[in-house]
Amino acid sequence: MPSIALLHHPHQYRLANPTPHTSPSELEAAITTRIASHPRAKLLASLPGVGTINLAQLLAEVGPILDRVDSAEQAAAECGAAPVTKASGKTSGVYFRWAANRRARKALTAFAHNSRLALPWAGGLYADARARGKRNPHATRIVARAWLRVIWACWQQASPYNPARHTAALRAATLPT
Repeated sequence: MPSIALLHHPHQYRLANPTPHTSPSELEAAITTRIASHPRAKLLASLPGVGTINLAQLLAEVGPILDRVDSAEQAAAECGAAPVTKASGKTSGVYFRWAANRRARKALTAFAHNSRLALPWAGGLYADARARGKRNPHATRIVARAWLRVIWACWQQASPYNPARHTAALRAATLPT
């Protein structure tokens, strides 16, 4: 089993390689301890649907990308949440982005899936994508790209996620069903 790294200084935040005798609860306790000492963990800890393990994944995989890119759209492309348009003289189509950080994509889409179950705004975004004929992976990446814009703002402003400032979620909450 590979070691688990958390952002910036991999050697500083790396957990020792677990032995086959390490229990899942011991691993989770070690991850929780490492997250508590991470300087940016509080920024993302209040996201709806993010748990301890998913928070660690976001910090370890998406965090370095957010540190080095210039925009949320660039981060979405590197995380595999942005589509690729291929066009020739006769056809055009939107496809899955293979040239992306696979672990960052997995962390981001796992969070997007959890958030759509925990927040009506994300659930509505997913349902709208499915109603437009998108398959589950594509619809989940649409939710992930929307969340990445929110995460980008939190990361750049160094302010924790605040649902009261999330205007799209507030609009979705006030719409009649």
